[in-house]
Amino acid sequence: MSSFSNDCATHTHSRAKSYWLGALAVMPLTIAVIPWGILAGSFALEVGLTGLQSQAMSAIIFAGSAQLVALGMIKAGVGLGSILITTLLITSRHVLYAMAMRQRISPLALKWRLALGFLLTDELFAIANHGQQHKFDPWFALGGGLTFYLGWNIATFIGIVAGQNIDNLGELGLDFAIAATFIAIVVPSVTKPSVLICVLVSLVLAVVCAVLEIQSGLLIATLTGMFAGYAYASITCESVHQSDQSDQSDQSDKPAASEESK
Repeated sequence: MSSFSNDCATHTHSRAKSYWLGALAVMPLTIAVIPWGILAGSFALEVGLTGLQSQAMSAIIFAGSAQLVALGMIKAGVGLGSILITTLLITSRHVLYAMAMRQRISPLALKWRLALGFLLTDELFAIANHGQQHKFDPWFALGGGLTFYLGWNIATFIGIVAGQNIDNLGELGLDFAIAATFIAIVVPSVTKPSVLICVLVSLVLAVVCAVLEIQSGLLIATLTGMFAGYAYASITCESVHQSDQSDQSDQSDKPAASEESK
């Protein structure tokens, strides 16, 4: 009985450790997104939503860029259908995130899939899918996802309170947090030339399209950057070279492992 209780205690401690490691991993991104959340809360009041509606938007929708775009469209008097379609297009990248993590999450129980699916954001994907751990740990992902969710809603609440008491809050440059957050997410993922080319091409085209006031500039920059990165990887056989290098490293590790076993 004592050994069983010790095993349970050890297992619980391991879960708690993984949870707090996930919370710690996402903390820099949570701090970076605070100005963004404040802007979302104050902007919702400016559009005409009540404080409760503004908070519910962050609690239920939980999608920063989609919330800000939807609020702007509401302010402009755009119809519900157009708002829904635009929001769907903006958040469609989460389908790619889900597909990338499908093999790791699909074996989990339904409650885990629903919880992590709701909490899946750019930030959670960045810490849970890019080699933070050799094996996917749902408790690590849960800690990161819940921490970011709470941080976003607390920031929204601050924005609601500040929006009721501070005039011209939107003119303080808080929207720079949007760019800063995505920079913090993208930079660590630039680990090979094809990704660097994709980022640079997208960056240059986005700026050019913004200067020329091209409405679909972001979409053009994104698709062109992806094509440029894919084309470079195909021409240089980048993935083949990397797999060969990994095979060679595995082969070089085997004699050392065999010596240790002896």
